[in-house]
Amino acid sequence: MLDRAGRAALLTLACAAMAAPFLWMAATSLMGQLEVFSSGRVLPAVPLWSNYPEALTAQPFARYFLNSLVFATAVVTGQVATATAAGYAFARIDFPGRDRVFMLFLSTMMVPVVIVLIPRFLMIDAIGWIDSYQGLVSTELVSVWGIFLMRQYFRTVPRDLEDAARVDGAGPFRVFWSVALPLAKPAVATLALFAFIDAWKNLLWPLLVTRSMEMRVVEVGIAAFHSTYEINWPYQMAAGVVAVLPIALLFLFTQRYFVRGIQLEGIR
Repeated sequence: MLDRAGRAALLTLACAAMAAPFLWMAATSLMGQLEVFSSGRVLPAVPLWSNYPEALTAQPFARYFLNSLVFATAVVTGQVATATAAGYAFARIDFPGRDRVFMLFLSTMMVPVVIVLIPRFLMIDAIGWIDSYQGLVSTELVSVWGIFLMRQYFRTVPRDLEDAARVDGAGPFRVFWSVALPLAKPAVATLALFAFIDAWKNLLWPLLVTRSMEMRVVEVGIAAFHSTYEINWPYQMAAGVVAVLPIALLFLFTQRYFVRGIQLEGIR
């Protein structure tokens, strides 16, 4: 058994290993283009803070951030609405084949995302939603993981409260909206947090479904710093640091919801 000092040292090493890529990204963002490869330095000799405004004006990142915010907000709204309704149905409504349908939903989580990219693209292209907010958002409005999360939480809500509402004459929707949903606020907050982060860092689907610079999101904009003949690593790292800041701040103030999400996954 490790003593307290040994555990602290082990945790410190683990944290350092996790933080190293982000620290390297921040250091590289302050270097010159030639300094990245020629000097062999870990830290910049003279920090070039001008890399940040130059990187963010080299492409229309204000528009990219707006698109990412619209995309993430719409995804959060859609996933919270669909996951809470479906999760409550799977937890409380006894309909024929409920458990089989739920297992069918869960089985889709084993399908790699890249496999369904092309079918999704062909569907969006067929209805003319390529390079639009509708095409960007519509395929991300349902989260099977979110349905599972909400179903697990609703199963922990005491039935007595719902039964009391039914005795008072409340219908199924009223029970869901006025009793079950308010009690599920911690799970809803967890779902919204994970949905926002997943949408903010989404690259493959926005890269596939958007074509114009006006519809790009932040992740696609950062990837666009790669060109055929040259890669400007300081600019790309500077844009990456700015893009990760909202997620870092979000995590800083909502850590307990991350832990709560892990706990809820184990509830049966």
